[in-house]
Amino acid sequence: MEETLYDIEIHRGDDQYIGKIFSDADGVKEFASEHLDQLLRDITIDIQLTLEEFSAQRTRFPDSMEE
Repeated sequence: MEETLYDIEIHRGDDQYIGKIFSDADGVKEFASEHLDQLLRDITIDIQLTLEEFSAQRTRFPDSMEE
């Protein structure tokens, strides 16, 4: 089964890059940076932290309680 976890949009303005990540769990988050590599780093770190937090929450509950 395939499921989309995030949709990502990146736009280039006059003096900065703007990135938005969309997810069912977190809603919309927006990031901005003058450098594309920094913007991508910030987005990647945020996604990693969110997935690690979600994974930690799942391990707190036994499988028998999940639907």
